[in-house]
Amino acid sequence: MDTASLHVTVEALASLLLARGQLLATAESCTGGLIAASCTELAGSSAWFERGFVTYSNEAKTELLGVPAALIAEHGAVSEEVAKAMAAGALAHSRADIAVAVTGVAGPSGGSQAKPVGTVWLAWAERDRAQGQGCVAVHAEKMWFPGDRRAVRGATVAHALAGVRNRLVPL
Repeated sequence: MDTASLHVTVEALASLLLARGQLLATAESCTGGLIAASCTELAGSSAWFERGFVTYSNEAKTELLGVPAALIAEHGAVSEEVAKAMAAGALAHSRADIAVAVTGVAGPSGGSQAKPVGTVWLAWAERDRAQGQGCVAVHAEKMWFPGDRRAVRGATVAHALAGVRNRLVPL
């Protein structure tokens, strides 16, 4: 997604969050804060962007988001289980109503046969205000994005933000 398209996505996301009176949090590994940066590029984002967690190391995922170290050891940092735990942890450690988390292999090294470069797990968690503060619904998706490190990270940012927007659009 090009810069202009990303800006349009963020503006649409901002409008939806503002209309709902909701806040967004991010939990990022492979994107290193690029999702949060894309959000805060828009003036006035403090009205809807609550906070971002950059949890590049496994220790940061555990310390900042509460992802169990045993979960990372069992499934690997790039997994559905860890992405979901990151998204839920971002909600648990913020005032946000919705969170997006990403963990992946951006490259150019670090991939494996099971998780090649370009593999990214994304997760979105939402508070269920009707059921109480602690209740969350978490959905995850595995993607493979082609290209170099910059392309993988850029595609991840675009897909993560589009996923948040899509979850806020009334059905």
